[in-house]
Amino acid sequence: MKILIVGGGMGGTILANNLARRLRNELKTGKASITMLSASDKHMYQPGLLYVAVGKMNPSELYRDQASLLEPSIEFKVDPVVEFDLDNNSVKSQSGATYSYDVIVIATGSRTHAEGTPGLAENAEMFYTEADAVKMYRRLEEFEGGKVVVAVGVPHKCPMAPLEITFMLIDYFKQRGIWDDVHLHYTYPIGRTHSLEPVAKWATPEFDRMGVTYETLFNMKEVTTDTVISEEGSEEKFDLLVTVPAHKGMQVIEDAGMGAGGFIPTDRQRLNMEGRDNVFVIGDTTNLPISKAGSTAHFEAEALAENIASMVTIGTATRDYDGKVFCFIEAGEGKATYAMFNYQNPPDPKEPTAGIHWFKTAYNKMYWASARGLL
Repeated sequence: MKILIVGGGMGGTILANNLARRLRNELKTGKASITMLSASDKHMYQPGLLYVAVGKMNPSELYRDQASLLEPSIEFKVDPVVEFDLDNNSVKSQSGATYSYDVIVIATGSRTHAEGTPGLAENAEMFYTEADAVKMYRRLEEFEGGKVVVAVGVPHKCPMAPLEITFMLIDYFKQRGIWDDVHLHYTYPIGRTHSLEPVAKWATPEFDRMGVTYETLFNMKEVTTDTVISEEGSEEKFDLLVTVPAHKGMQVIEDAGMGAGGFIPTDRQRLNMEGRDNVFVIGDTTNLPISKAGSTAHFEAEALAENIASMVTIGTATRDYDGKVFCFIEAGEGKATYAMFNYQNPPDPKEPTAGIHWFKTAYNKMYWASARGLL
């Protein structure tokens, strides 16, 4: 069986390594093969960008060579896919090569779409690329006080990012000694401070305690040099605007007509593309109404690896993905909490502790073992 993985992010990497270990004998005998096509020879630890934006990590800490993270039996090529021909089980790559497959896994990720809101990209700071995170940190270093607005678009990568950047900004301003000169205001698109109700019930009192003001049902419509305007008709003046912008899937998915906004319609348990039994989707590329988070991709990859390996060895899948997600939440003041949930069970955030914060920061280092499928 020829297995083709498109995308070398967290989901694709964990899947490939898990499969390589499960199918060690089949790979040796030629019964199976694994090929990964990626857009880059580097692998980025994307959650680290949040720390770069507030001066807690250096960009150089975010990268490893992608090939070094993969099992030797995986054929790895920096040759991104530019065209999908699902009817003929093949893809065309940037180099002009054609790759055929028996099973394909699409893990191309997502991208920011700040340009979808007029004025947002030009007037806001964000942290979803290295360049943006460094630019945001430089802007923060120049900031001497005033009104800071955190404005959130949907859908976005990492559901806890709006809360985390808010709490981390509080810490940053306190450490610089200018917190008393800052008014921090948080906006969110629905009628509570977070999409997950239990998380909102935890976060709202924290905002009240820390002096953060907030406005819900605030969907960004337009941004000027000093004002963010909502679809609902309200306006917020700012001296500094920080945004978690709306995201889209990758352009190649949109161009292929495989899913609105670049998100592929995906079966919530089998993780196959709807209508395609040999096309699977994981991570941010799916249209599943669950968190676009690294842990989502991780748990999807584990479930799918077990299924694809079973398809090779016994001819059928054996496991459903249960919607499992685990998200740390930086809560400020050297503390953190977490949210763990699945399709059946909602999250139940606990009181933030220093111990959980320590574990979260330790995971920034342990991530590379996780990417290799060792955690």
